[in-house]
Amino acid sequence: MSTTLRARRSCLAVPGSSQKFIDKARTLNSDQVFLDLEDACAPLAKPGARKTIVEALNEGGWGEKIRVVRVNDWTTEWTYRDVVEVVEGAGANLDAIMLPKVQTPEQVVALDLLLTQIEKTNGLEVGKIGIEAQIENALGLTNVNAIATASPRVETIIFGPADFMASINMKSLVVGEQPPGYDVGDAYHHILMSILMAARAHDKQAIDGPYLQIKDVDGFRRVAGRSAALGFDGKWVLHPGQIDAANETFSPAQSDYDHAENILDAYEYFTSEAGGKRGAAMIGDEMIDEASRKMALVISGKGRAAGMTRTDKWTPPEA
Repeated sequence: MSTTLRARRSCLAVPGSSQKFIDKARTLNSDQVFLDLEDACAPLAKPGARKTIVEALNEGGWGEKIRVVRVNDWTTEWTYRDVVEVVEGAGANLDAIMLPKVQTPEQVVALDLLLTQIEKTNGLEVGKIGIEAQIENALGLTNVNAIATASPRVETIIFGPADFMASINMKSLVVGEQPPGYDVGDAYHHILMSILMAARAHDKQAIDGPYLQIKDVDGFRRVAGRSAALGFDGKWVLHPGQIDAANETFSPAQSDYDHAENILDAYEYFTSEAGGKRGAAMIGDEMIDEASRKMALVISGKGRAAGMTRTDKWTPPEA
């Protein structure tokens, strides 16, 4: 998990040009909200959307949500103004900048340098604003390990399925679904695993991209379940109806969370002087050891980040 673990089970996309959607987003229970200056914002609306986003961030009302702004990618004429206006105007109330269509580590370095200059100039804490790197084409995927380590600001690696599908000429118009004719497995497995391995190798979070069939919540759960099973930390949501499904899918089951916490308690006891300094022990019918502890830490970390509470507690055996 990320070294600074913040739940990102549900990452809500909000058009930066829509005051209505911004106001609505404040009331929803997503872990993260990102105000979008890229695809959800028409070219002529981008300058005004920057001002709307700055005002929205400074007005507050976001609760515990992670506050992110997605800027335009470096191949456009809008990126530097996006970053300068948003961070100068609301940097104190911003958690991260999302950079789309990242293809090389140099693009992350460029954003890091610009953020550092703005922070220094405006008296902001240097390095406080994180970077979320979105992988949306073949070149970005081949460079994903270098992208993950390009800056200590990088917090998440995100899969952008729609642009990625177009970039590799995938024969499908339904984002996230299997392409017609591919019946031997999961067409996205290599992509998802490559992103996940880069994230885990470098202590970043891995986030799955959107499911565009917003009224098909069962479809969302099915596709989200695929990346959650691999170990992804969360997924984009495009509609309020997807938020609860994402939060549930990327949280441990209550029984798994309780069991993980009990393993940690039991292992701590059995390896102590009072517990006999044992390297392996039994909890119920299950043997636990150091490997069990590491696995339990993952589940307990996800549960704690999601604000879960225990409903069962292990107690040491009576002497």
